[in-house]
Amino acid sequence: MQDNALEIRGVEKHYDAFTLGPVSLTLPAGCICGLVGENGAGKSTLMRIALGAERPDAGQALVLGADSATQDFVRVKEDIGVVLDDANFPETMNAHQVGRMLRDIYRQWRGDVYEALLERFDLPGRKAFKDYSRGMRMKLGLAAALSHQPRLLLLDEATSGLDPMAREELLELLGEFARQEDHSILLSSHIVSDLEKLCDYIACIHRGQLLLFEEKDALMDAYRVLRLPMERVGEVPGEAIVSRRDGPYGAELLVRRALISPAFQTEFTTLEDIVLNLIRAA
Repeated sequence: MQDNALEIRGVEKHYDAFTLGPVSLTLPAGCICGLVGENGAGKSTLMRIALGAERPDAGQALVLGADSATQDFVRVKEDIGVVLDDANFPETMNAHQVGRMLRDIYRQWRGDVYEALLERFDLPGRKAFKDYSRGMRMKLGLAAALSHQPRLLLLDEATSGLDPMAREELLELLGEFARQEDHSILLSSHIVSDLEKLCDYIACIHRGQLLLFEEKDALMDAYRVLRLPMERVGEVPGEAIVSRRDGPYGAELLVRRALISPAFQTEFTTLEDIVLNLIRAA
């Protein structure tokens, strides 16, 4: 089994008004990494580099052991399932026709898996793709991605546009996929609560820079909320405070737990609060 599903090593990409990187992160095989950041932060650029759709100006992206910028990448392409921010199938095709088309493209295509997923997602097989809602398009893209037996899923905003029930259904399916030890997922999303439920690792990109890459549980353990009267805020070391909100009854601080006295009574917080406050503090 490949030790790492994805290794991003010092990747940089330069445009006229934007620079990505250097970014380095490693996704072990059998794990799920959530990629967060604002619009324009560089998440989609990093995905395209991992897919070989763009070449980095520096560094390399090793995907299932193959450099995505070299000819060697061809040997692992079928092992990668991809759902971008909008599935892109011929507009006049219906879901059954899409399946027949993909059967001729992928050597490992499983028509039975695909048809079962269409049924699970309640997708009409004879409705033209152009008449699908955004949520239906994303479901069809995921059904296609899962039906050629991938080892790695790269999903760019796959939960975007889905109602809460459909999102839960999709997350459940991704969890089932990742339970197999050689299956891995890199999932970008604006919905941080989805990532908190699903992911083993969290990567945050801010203005092209990797702000953090941590195991989710370690990240959740490292930060706490501390509520204090105004007159006691000065007792907290400045380097421990990530963010501060003042209210009529005192201050609410997001703090680095390791840098404050255990005498303070702190509270757990959400991954979304941690990420948003780290971005604001950057």
